[in-house]
Amino acid sequence: MSTDTAARRTVTLNADMGESYGIHSFGNDTALLPLVDSINVACGMHAGDPGSMHTIVTKAAEAGVLVGAHPGLQDPVGFGRRAMDLTAEEVRDLVRYQVGALSGFLGASGIPLNHIKPHGALYAMLARSEELMGGLCEVALQYGVPVYGLAGTCHESTALSLGVPFVSELYVDLDYRADGTVVVNRTGHIVDLDLAATRTRQVLERGTLTAVTGEQIPSRPDTICIHSDLPNAVELATAVRQSLQLG
Repeated sequence: MSTDTAARRTVTLNADMGESYGIHSFGNDTALLPLVDSINVACGMHAGDPGSMHTIVTKAAEAGVLVGAHPGLQDPVGFGRRAMDLTAEEVRDLVRYQVGALSGFLGASGIPLNHIKPHGALYAMLARSEELMGGLCEVALQYGVPVYGLAGTCHESTALSLGVPFVSELYVDLDYRADGTVVVNRTGHIVDLDLAATRTRQVLERGTLTAVTGEQIPSRPDTICIHSDLPNAVELATAVRQSLQLG
Protein backbone atom coordinates (compact mmCIF):
# COMPACT_ATOMS: atom_id res chain seq x y z
CA MET A 1 0.00 0.00 0.00
CA SER A 2 1.39 3.44 -0.92
CA THR A 3 1.88 6.20 1.65
CA ASP A 4 -0.64 8.30 -0.25
CA THR A 5 -3.29 5.58 -0.12
CA ALA A 6 -2.77 5.04 3.59
CA ALA A 7 -3.17 8.75 4.27
CA ARG A 8 -6.33 8.96 2.24
CA ARG A 9 -7.90 6.15 4.27
CA THR A 10 -7.22 7.73 7.64
CA VAL A 11 -7.81 11.48 7.25
CA THR A 12 -11.31 12.55 8.30
CA LEU A 13 -13.44 15.67 7.84
CA ASN A 14 -14.81 17.87 10.62
CA ALA A 15 -16.78 21.11 10.66
CA ASP A 16 -17.61 23.90 13.09
CA MET A 17 -21.39 24.06 13.65
CA GLY A 18 -24.21 25.30 15.89
CA GLU A 19 -23.29 28.96 15.51
CA SER A 20 -26.84 30.37 15.23
CA TYR A 21 -28.72 32.64 17.62
CA GLY A 22 -32.46 32.35 18.13
CA ILE A 23 -34.22 33.07 14.83
CA HIS A 24 -30.95 34.08 13.20
CA SER A 25 -29.44 31.15 11.32
CA PHE A 26 -25.78 31.00 10.31
CA GLY A 27 -23.69 28.40 8.57
CA ASN A 28 -24.50 25.41 6.39
CA ASP A 29 -24.97 22.87 9.17
CA THR A 30 -27.71 20.67 7.71
CA ALA A 31 -26.10 20.44 4.28
CA LEU A 32 -22.66 19.68 5.74
CA LEU A 33 -23.70 16.89 8.12
CA PRO A 34 -23.75 14.15 5.43
CA LEU A 35 -20.25 15.16 4.33
CA VAL A 36 -18.34 15.16 7.63
CA ASP A 37 -17.24 12.62 10.21
CA SER A 38 -17.26 14.85 13.29
CA ILE A 39 -18.45 18.32 14.25
CA ASN A 40 -17.38 21.00 16.70
CA VAL A 41 -20.39 22.61 18.38
CA ALA A 42 -20.36 26.23 19.55
CA CYS A 43 -21.23 26.34 23.23
CA GLY A 44 -22.83 29.75 23.67
CA MET A 45 -19.91 32.13 24.22
CA HIS A 46 -18.59 33.18 20.80
CA ALA A 47 -21.77 31.89 19.13
CA GLY A 48 -24.67 29.51 19.64
CA ASP A 49 -27.38 29.29 22.25
CA PRO A 50 -29.32 26.50 24.02
CA GLY A 51 -31.70 26.06 21.11
CA SER A 52 -28.96 25.83 18.50
CA MET A 53 -27.02 23.33 20.62
CA HIS A 54 -30.12 21.17 21.01
CA THR A 55 -30.85 21.29 17.28
CA ILE A 56 -27.40 20.42 16.00
CA VAL A 57 -26.75 17.72 18.62
CA THR A 58 -30.07 16.07 17.76
CA LYS A 59 -29.32 16.16 14.03
CA ALA A 60 -25.79 14.86 14.54
CA ALA A 61 -27.08 11.97 16.64
CA GLU A 62 -29.54 11.06 13.88
CA ALA A 63 -26.78 11.26 11.27
CA GLY A 64 -24.31 9.20 13.30
CA VAL A 65 -21.77 12.03 13.34
CA LEU A 66 -19.34 12.41 16.26
CA VAL A 67 -19.78 15.55 18.36
CA GLY A 68 -17.11 17.63 20.06
CA ALA A 69 -17.19 20.89 22.01
CA HIS A 70 -16.02 24.11 20.36
CA PRO A 71 -15.50 26.52 23.27
CA GLY A 72 -14.60 30.10 22.42
CA LEU A 73 -13.95 33.47 23.99
CA GLN A 74 -16.87 35.36 25.48
CA ASP A 75 -17.10 37.75 22.54
CA PRO A 76 -20.19 37.24 20.38
CA VAL A 77 -19.80 40.66 18.75
CA GLY A 78 -16.36 39.66 17.48
CA PHE A 79 -17.39 36.03 16.93
CA GLY A 80 -14.60 34.96 19.27
CA ARG A 81 -11.97 36.03 16.76
CA ARG A 82 -10.42 38.80 18.88
CA ALA A 83 -7.72 37.81 21.37
CA MET A 84 -8.11 38.40 25.12
CA ASP A 85 -5.63 38.50 28.01
CA LEU A 86 -6.50 35.41 30.08
CA THR A 87 -4.82 33.27 32.73
CA ALA A 88 -4.64 29.48 32.51
CA GLU A 89 -7.26 29.27 35.25
CA GLU A 90 -9.59 31.56 33.31
CA VAL A 91 -9.14 29.41 30.19
CA ARG A 92 -9.86 26.27 32.20
CA ASP A 93 -13.04 27.67 33.71
CA LEU A 94 -14.23 29.17 30.42
CA VAL A 95 -13.77 25.84 28.67
CA ARG A 96 -15.24 23.80 31.54
CA TYR A 97 -18.36 25.98 31.61
CA GLN A 98 -18.98 25.54 27.89
CA VAL A 99 -18.19 21.83 27.71
CA GLY A 100 -20.50 21.27 30.66
CA ALA A 101 -23.33 23.02 28.84
CA LEU A 102 -22.88 20.94 25.70
CA SER A 103 -22.59 17.74 27.73
CA GLY A 104 -26.14 18.25 28.99
CA PHE A 105 -27.47 18.18 25.44
CA LEU A 106 -25.28 15.24 24.49
CA GLY A 107 -26.59 13.26 27.45
CA ALA A 108 -30.17 14.02 26.46
CA SER A 109 -29.47 12.61 22.99
CA GLY A 110 -27.62 9.58 24.34
CA ILE A 111 -24.29 10.30 22.67
CA PRO A 112 -20.87 10.90 24.24
CA LEU A 113 -18.57 13.89 24.00
CA ASN A 114 -15.98 13.00 21.35
CA HIS A 115 -13.38 15.77 21.70
CA ILE A 116 -12.66 19.39 22.59
CA LYS A 117 -11.44 21.92 20.04
CA PRO A 118 -10.88 25.59 20.94
CA HIS A 119 -12.37 28.20 18.62
CA GLY A 120 -10.97 31.22 16.80
CA ALA A 121 -8.71 33.52 18.78
CA LEU A 122 -8.69 31.08 21.69
CA TYR A 123 -7.37 28.43 19.30
CA ALA A 124 -4.55 30.78 18.26
CA MET A 125 -3.77 31.84 21.84
CA LEU A 126 -3.47 28.25 23.03
CA ALA A 127 -1.27 27.31 20.07
CA ARG A 128 1.35 29.76 21.37
CA SER A 129 1.13 29.11 25.12
CA GLU A 130 1.70 25.85 26.97
CA GLU A 131 0.38 27.48 30.14
CA LEU A 132 -2.95 28.44 28.54
CA MET A 133 -3.24 25.14 26.70
CA GLY A 134 -2.79 23.40 30.02
CA GLY A 135 -6.04 24.95 31.18
CA LEU A 136 -7.96 23.36 28.32
CA CYS A 137 -6.17 20.04 28.79
CA GLU A 138 -7.33 19.92 32.40
CA VAL A 139 -10.92 19.84 31.12
CA ALA A 140 -10.06 17.25 28.46
CA LEU A 141 -8.64 15.02 31.19
CA GLN A 142 -11.79 15.53 33.26
CA TYR A 143 -13.94 14.24 30.39
CA GLY A 144 -11.43 11.71 29.08
CA VAL A 145 -11.47 13.02 25.51
CA PRO A 146 -8.84 14.08 22.97
CA VAL A 147 -8.19 17.61 21.77
CA TYR A 148 -8.12 18.78 18.16
CA GLY A 149 -5.32 21.22 17.31
CA LEU A 150 -2.30 22.20 15.27
CA ALA A 151 0.64 19.81 15.18
CA GLY A 152 4.00 21.32 16.06
CA THR A 153 2.45 23.95 18.36
CA CYS A 154 1.62 24.10 22.05
CA HIS A 155 -1.63 22.32 21.23
CA GLU A 156 0.32 19.15 20.58
CA SER A 157 3.25 19.48 22.97
CA THR A 158 1.10 20.37 25.98
CA ALA A 159 -1.51 17.70 25.29
CA LEU A 160 1.10 14.98 24.92
CA SER A 161 3.02 16.09 28.01
CA LEU A 162 -0.18 15.89 30.09
CA GLY A 163 -1.37 12.56 28.67
CA VAL A 164 -4.21 13.98 26.57
CA PRO A 165 -4.75 12.26 23.20
CA PHE A 166 -4.06 14.68 20.36
CA VAL A 167 -5.73 14.87 16.93
CA SER A 168 -3.76 16.88 14.36
CA GLU A 169 -5.94 19.23 12.32
CA LEU A 170 -5.56 20.99 8.98
CA TYR A 171 -7.45 24.00 7.65
CA VAL A 172 -7.63 24.08 3.87
CA ASP A 173 -9.64 27.32 4.00
CA LEU A 174 -7.11 29.36 6.03
CA ASP A 175 -3.57 30.57 5.43
CA TYR A 176 -0.61 29.48 7.57
CA ARG A 177 2.34 31.37 9.00
CA ALA A 178 5.87 29.98 8.86
CA ASP A 179 5.62 28.85 12.52
CA GLY A 180 2.68 26.59 11.65
CA THR A 181 -0.03 28.76 13.22
CA VAL A 182 -3.10 29.81 11.24
CA VAL A 183 -4.09 33.30 10.17
CA VAL A 184 -7.50 33.77 11.85
CA ASN A 185 -9.91 35.68 9.62
CA ARG A 186 -12.35 38.06 11.31
CA THR A 187 -15.09 37.26 8.77
CA GLY A 188 -16.13 34.39 6.52
CA HIS A 189 -14.99 34.45 2.90
CA ILE A 190 -15.41 32.52 -0.32
CA VAL A 191 -12.66 29.92 -0.57
CA ASP A 192 -10.93 29.16 -3.85
CA LEU A 193 -11.82 25.50 -4.40
CA ASP A 194 -8.78 24.87 -6.61
CA LEU A 195 -6.48 26.29 -3.92
CA ALA A 196 -8.13 24.13 -1.26
CA ALA A 197 -7.81 21.04 -3.44
CA THR A 198 -4.16 21.85 -4.11
CA ARG A 199 -3.48 22.21 -0.38
CA THR A 200 -5.18 18.90 0.30
CA ARG A 201 -3.18 17.08 -2.37
CA GLN A 202 0.08 18.68 -1.21
CA VAL A 203 -0.49 17.52 2.36
CA LEU A 204 -1.46 14.01 1.31
CA GLU A 205 1.31 13.54 -1.23
CA ARG A 206 4.20 15.53 0.25
CA GLY A 207 3.26 16.08 3.88
CA THR A 208 3.77 19.84 3.65
CA LEU A 209 1.89 23.14 3.49
CA THR A 210 3.09 26.38 1.94
CA ALA A 211 3.15 29.34 4.34
CA VAL A 212 2.03 32.79 3.25
CA THR A 213 5.72 33.76 3.16
CA GLY A 214 6.68 30.76 1.03
CA GLU A 215 8.19 28.38 3.60
CA GLN A 216 7.30 24.67 3.46
CA ILE A 217 5.68 23.54 6.73
CA PRO A 218 5.54 19.84 7.69
CA SER A 219 1.91 18.67 8.00
CA ARG A 220 0.48 15.20 8.66
CA PRO A 221 -3.13 15.85 9.64
CA ASP A 222 -5.51 13.33 11.13
CA THR A 223 -8.52 15.48 10.23
CA ILE A 224 -9.39 18.41 7.96
CA CYS A 225 -11.70 21.19 9.15
CA ILE A 226 -14.33 23.02 7.11
CA HIS A 227 -15.80 26.26 8.50
CA SER A 228 -19.58 26.04 8.13
CA ASP A 229 -20.00 29.82 7.95
CA LEU A 230 -18.16 30.07 4.62
CA PRO A 231 -20.48 30.96 1.73
CA ASN A 232 -19.25 27.96 -0.28
CA ALA A 233 -18.67 25.58 2.63
CA VAL A 234 -20.68 22.74 1.09
CA GLU A 235 -18.80 22.92 -2.22
CA LEU A 236 -15.52 23.04 -0.31
CA ALA A 237 -16.39 20.01 1.82
CA THR A 238 -17.47 18.10 -1.28
CA ALA A 239 -14.21 18.91 -3.07
CA VAL A 240 -12.07 17.92 -0.09
CA ARG A 241 -14.09 14.74 0.49
CA GLN A 242 -13.48 13.77 -3.12
CA SER A 243 -9.77 14.52 -2.78
CA LEU A 244 -9.56 12.26 0.25
CA GLN A 245 -11.46 9.52 -1.60
CA LEU A 246 -13.73 9.01 1.38
CA GLY A 247 -17.44 8.30 1.55
